[in-house]
Amino acid sequence: MDASAGQAVTEINDRQTAGAPATLRADHVAPERLVLQRGLFTGPAPRISDDLYAVVKGGKAHRERFSLRLDKGATATTNTYFGRFAASYWQRWTTVTAVEVAMTLEVGGRTKVRLAASDIAGHRRVVATAETREDGRVVLSTALDMYIDGGALWLEFDAIGGDVLISDLAWSAPAPETVRPVAIAICTFNRAPDCANTVAALASDSTVLAAIDAVYVVDQGTDLVQDQPVFQETAPALGDKLRYLRQPNLGGAGGFTRGLYEVSAANEHADVILMDDDILCEPETVLRLNAFANMTVEPTLVGAQMLFLYNPDFLNVGAEETDLGRLRHGQKVAKALRNTSMLKKHQERRVDAGYNAWWTCLIPAEVVARIGLPVPIFFQWDDVEYGLRARENGFVTVTMPNAAVWHADFYWKDFDDWARYFSSRNSLIVSSLHTDLDPKAVTRQLFREIGEYLVGMQYGLAHTTLQGIEDYLKGPEILRDGGIAALAAARGSRNEYAETIKHPAATSPIPNAHLHVRRAGGEPSRPLLILFKRALNQWTGRVIPGPVAVTREDAHWWHVGLFGDVVVTDASQSGVRVRHRDKETARKLLIRAYRVLKKLRKELPELQRRWRGAMPELTSRANWERLYGIDSEK
Repeated sequence: MDASAGQAVTEINDRQTAGAPATLRADHVAPERLVLQRGLFTGPAPRISDDLYAVVKGGKAHRERFSLRLDKGATATTNTYFGRFAASYWQRWTTVTAVEVAMTLEVGGRTKVRLAASDIAGHRRVVATAETREDGRVVLSTALDMYIDGGALWLEFDAIGGDVLISDLAWSAPAPETVRPVAIAICTFNRAPDCANTVAALASDSTVLAAIDAVYVVDQGTDLVQDQPVFQETAPALGDKLRYLRQPNLGGAGGFTRGLYEVSAANEHADVILMDDDILCEPETVLRLNAFANMTVEPTLVGAQMLFLYNPDFLNVGAEETDLGRLRHGQKVAKALRNTSMLKKHQERRVDAGYNAWWTCLIPAEVVARIGLPVPIFFQWDDVEYGLRARENGFVTVTMPNAAVWHADFYWKDFDDWARYFSSRNSLIVSSLHTDLDPKAVTRQLFREIGEYLVGMQYGLAHTTLQGIEDYLKGPEILRDGGIAALAAARGSRNEYAETIKHPAATSPIPNAHLHVRRAGGEPSRPLLILFKRALNQWTGRVIPGPVAVTREDAHWWHVGLFGDVVVTDASQSGVRVRHRDKETARKLLIRAYRVLKKLRKELPELQRRWRGAMPELTSRANWERLYGIDSEK
């Protein structure tokens, strides 16, 4: 590290005690018009398809980030994921009644520009046109009055008489009386290079950087972000806006809450955009979320969508909701797209979200003031709970199409993981807080799920799930340390179960010559009956001799349960897990499950009352100050 870089990081650390950035404490003077989104023509990284931004339908084109040059005879459209203007969302949720799109054209001859629109069925219509033979600004406008249930706007260009250069493209509307301060809060744990790159991406866009009033990096790890050369190079560009905070690992809940805690203390009118550390950041998304939040009729949580990092054309899901009676989150909203290539399809219908995950999500100041801080449940379901609590207090969540970041694809992470402890425990906590659970239905469902794990010889997964239920039964006191002890217990105890260990495929404990891949048939039409049959066969040892190999896509309990020894590909595709039938382990876990679920069925009504009663204290600033080791009197 050179001397200047070292000095920059030292200055960052010194600022931890210097209070909030001056920009965050100040009010903003609103411009005459507020830019709602800009025209981009290529992405933030080479791996991203340019066709997510603009499609050249004929002829040749030359792209820059904010400009597009079309050769004579070429045509282009912004009817793309990032190029569309989500008219339906703006009409439904904001005060914007008309939108104006302006651009600078440098033309070599006759050029046509069309402002086109779609409806809920994707039918195209033209709402405004312009034709020019001279350089200059072109402005098109249209009312937002026909899009409540769906539809978007975009531009089409025809370079008829010569080359045309399109630049400085922006969609705008009359600005509100005030534009609120906004801060970014990023929490990280030993993903220092990823976090440094995310901060650098924010700083790389001068317009976005000017709109951000503070960037809080909450580092909970031992591989420090401040030691990354990229971070050291970026720090001077952020200047006084940067706050770098270190604290014990309190998970995503603890890291993101620290951002909410700091910003709400600095300015009661400031919004906070929570952002994951390990994303590929599209800086434009920050501008779009912030603009939308400034235009909503009522304070609104505004979330970005998630595109897959390894398959960057694909959308995770258009909008999500919960099914708390079944302890489920991540449920696709009806008519929303899921696992879909956004080069091939558009989300024409407006879909309303129940909550938005915190890979990138804006939280208005009013929400924090009204409902307090998140629950200290370490991670998993913390963002869900906060969104549900916000809605119960009158604040909706909007998941914006055409605003996204890229996050590692979820299906590359194996379900059989220590994180299942938090998912198991926290699903019960959050569901208890926000619905009246049916003890019989819940325990029946959990018993069936654990039965499937045992049939599939996933004894560690059954143990981890039961561990989460057992800690839920202990009541709110289990959250006393913010999850530090629970994390250690969940990780450590799994080592007792051999099938939780991942091995390199070529050197697994099972000789390769003994393995033959066994593919699964169709899904059973009567799964409960098949579950009973597989359980009986596993119990009596009437299984097909192994070992056999099973691919990740075929690793269903009803297929794996046919065998006694199975080598299953891990979801990460980086190794294999070896599952071996163990009747004694299965027996112990079955007895444990029966006792735990019997207790849960009996005590669930009282537990719900206890968890709800603890909410004011759990989410209070005083509780989080205790967890952070902050003396509020100083």
